[in-house]
Amino acid sequence: MTRRIIDISVPLQNDIASDPPGQEPKITYIGHKDRAEQFCRNFPGLKPDDLPDREGPAVERIDISTHNGTHLDAPYHFASTMDGGKPSITIDQVPLNWCFQPAVKLDFRRFSDGYVVTAADIEAELKRIGHVLKPLEIVVVNTAAGAKYGESDYVPTGCGMGREATLYLTSRGVRVTGTDAWSWDAPFVHTAKKYAETKNSKIIWEGHKAGREIGYCHIEKLHNLEALPADGFMLACFPVKISKASAGWTRAVAIFDE
Repeated sequence: MTRRIIDISVPLQNDIASDPPGQEPKITYIGHKDRAEQFCRNFPGLKPDDLPDREGPAVERIDISTHNGTHLDAPYHFASTMDGGKPSITIDQVPLNWCFQPAVKLDFRRFSDGYVVTAADIEAELKRIGHVLKPLEIVVVNTAAGAKYGESDYVPTGCGMGREATLYLTSRGVRVTGTDAWSWDAPFVHTAKKYAETKNSKIIWEGHKAGREIGYCHIEKLHNLEALPADGFMLACFPVKISKASAGWTRAVAIFDE
């Protein structure tokens, strides 16, 4: 038996439309030549000429938020409370067994941008792929946004998961979900139009806010979900351990035994 690993994460990268304007990561690359002088200061008397090719160690400095790149949102991101009033857990408190489980993929690429997925949509897709949800399975959603990552229209593309759909999953024991879109919820630009028409604040961020009722995590900005089957794989999404944080970056991967 051989093991196959598929990367379903995006890289942190400069100068692409990975987030709304002003929220993108900024990476400064410091090359080998630039670091030589600084490196030599660790060893009094050492000069750049003493180093092979006058090179020090390359390094990068990054200005990012915990929500740049592929990341796992903790319940604390959604609200200060979860499970009907208990304090929300932060990313360093997320149970690690939530983050390595059998997974299932729901293909919602057919839905229009801004569409809010319902419980009936999930039931229909599970029936189509012949899968019955089990507690702690990780559920990832393949939207139209996956093919748009890095393009100017990435952020407003794709459907979103509303309160009803989120609670359908979490009430069945799912504790980690994921999407290849910028947000688990429908893109803000579409929700803003609906809010302008209805003035119903309950539709804003409703999938996230469902964590107040049942605590859960979700992964945002997944990638390459088209390469995955509907089920039959494991998913690993251990977050970087940041004290008291609302999210942590993850190198999410799908793992198959063939």
